[in-house]
Amino acid sequence: MINLLLIFLGGGLGSLARYGVGRGMAAYSVNLPYGTLAANVLACLILGSLTGWMALRESEVALHYRAFLAVGFCGGFSTFSTFSNETLALLLNDRWGDAVFNIGLSVVLCLLASFLGLWLGKTMV
Repeated sequence: MINLLLIFLGGGLGSLARYGVGRGMAAYSVNLPYGTLAANVLACLILGSLTGWMALRESEVALHYRAFLAVGFCGGFSTFSTFSNETLALLLNDRWGDAVFNIGLSVVLCLLASFLGLWLGKTMV
């Protein structure tokens, strides 16, 4: 039951954080949806860090962190559906170059953030 509560709280906080990042990046998102990109990259960094950290620990506390951060917070914070919708809007507005750039940038930066997070998580004491 505690895990359900942790997921619920993490998801709510992640959604609020995503909203805040989107609002904060709105001025820069004229050509591309940078708020969505930033939220997805940060979520990948957090999730990668948690994964690396948990690789060295198996405990009930680690499972609670996983429920709160990985499933809850990162689930509420990451925005694949928004990314897909915004990329589709670019395509429908004949902005093919921007759409392809958005896809490539998102995939590359999210993979790099996941790798960096994994490395950081494994080096945490």
